[in-house]
Amino acid sequence: MFELVRPDASTETPVIVEVPHAGLVVPADVRPQLVVGDQTILRDSDLYVDRLFARAPRHGATLLTSQVSRYVVDLNRAPDDVDRQTVRDHPAPRPTQSRGVVWRSTTDGQPALREAITFGELERRLALYHAPYHAALDAEITRKKARFGHVVVVAGHSMPSSGKGAQPRRADIVPGSRGRTTAGDAVIDLVERTFTGAGLSVKHDDPYRGGWSTQRYGHPDRGVHAIQIEINRALYADETTGEPKAAGVARVEAILLSLLDALGALAI
Repeated sequence: MFELVRPDASTETPVIVEVPHAGLVVPADVRPQLVVGDQTILRDSDLYVDRLFARAPRHGATLLTSQVSRYVVDLNRAPDDVDRQTVRDHPAPRPTQSRGVVWRSTTDGQPALREAITFGELERRLALYHAPYHAALDAEITRKKARFGHVVVVAGHSMPSSGKGAQPRRADIVPGSRGRTTAGDAVIDLVERTFTGAGLSVKHDDPYRGGWSTQRYGHPDRGVHAIQIEINRALYADETTGEPKAAGVARVEAILLSLLDALGALAI
């Protein structure tokens, strides 16, 4: 349950944008297993990030977006990233992880699952949603690398404006490259210059260093550069109501598209 949109061949660049967490769909066969409401599903999505990148194909980038909610399966987690409390009969569970590839708690610590799911249910969700998404991303990386010699994968995410409690506001943009290991310096530095040049604050790898996908795909020594970009939601949405701010959406979208243009033209 995803959409992959390629640019016209004449304008294509080596850039891929993947948006794994903006989806809101909870299939009817999964809904009874959850105890979260629509407002929680909306709040814990990467709100409107698919909209912010919607015009990426017009700027030469392939756009891959998931429609399924992360409460069904988290596409930025490893397939075996679950614990015994989440999947009761998993043959090799990890230590306690309440928000792995299947979430059993919300971001504010409330229960998300009615009860632990079975290993068979996990395998079904992985086969229907996780594996096809990553197969499509793998194939697109292979295709673009064959054409251009290198690929830049931009993982589009959003984050609450601050952490729990009375923590200070986070930076406007948090690029994550796991300690500058998943992308080359030219890519990382260009990302930072683009956002600071637009008047936004940037804090690399803090509090998000890049997830499983960034680590899995980011191998700059093989010509594949991956960088996660967390966007502060307060820039473009009312965090209380979830409503978009038209001016903020337009501003952030313009900056992101200028970044894609620059990454597409970058000689690596």
